[in-house]
Amino acid sequence: MWLFALFVAVPLIEIGLFIQVGGAIGLWPTLAIVVITAVIGTAMMRAQGAQALRDLQRSFATLDDPAEPLAHGAMILVSGALLLTPGFFTDTIGFLLLIPPVRRAVYRHLRARMSVTTFTMGAGTMDAGSADMPPRPCGPDDDIIDGEFREVDPNKSPTHPTAIGTSGWTRH
Repeated sequence: MWLFALFVAVPLIEIGLFIQVGGAIGLWPTLAIVVITAVIGTAMMRAQGAQALRDLQRSFATLDDPAEPLAHGAMILVSGALLLTPGFFTDTIGFLLLIPPVRRAVYRHLRARMSVTTFTMGAGTMDAGSADMPPRPCGPDDDIIDGEFREVDPNKSPTHPTAIGTSGWTRH
């Protein structure tokens, strides 16, 4: 229901703002503002999106929790969509989402409403940790397996008496 209300309210707000601003400064300056905000917002989104991608790659490389860089990337993506949508209200929300402290505040608000217990990266599972305890690896990768090896001469057949593997398991 709230999504329906949003789809009805946003266009009504935009129409009202277009009428007010257009009446105050005229048609062409109003349209120029809409186009200029889209161009500036796209450039800002591109730069911040690249930074968010680097942060995400860094979190993967250091095996940190990627939730915050992913959330920032998603908010930057939403910001770009809002900035490309013509209107003053959507541009304002889009520009606000491009401000890192605003994104951090939104992330903290969303994180307080959600709970992640584990996440998987690569072959291992990570305990999501808490504010006072960092994530730690857990699961089947906790065991260490030691092993020894000997190089086998490739010219010897597997059934050669001095070759490895003559236990009968490899004989055909």
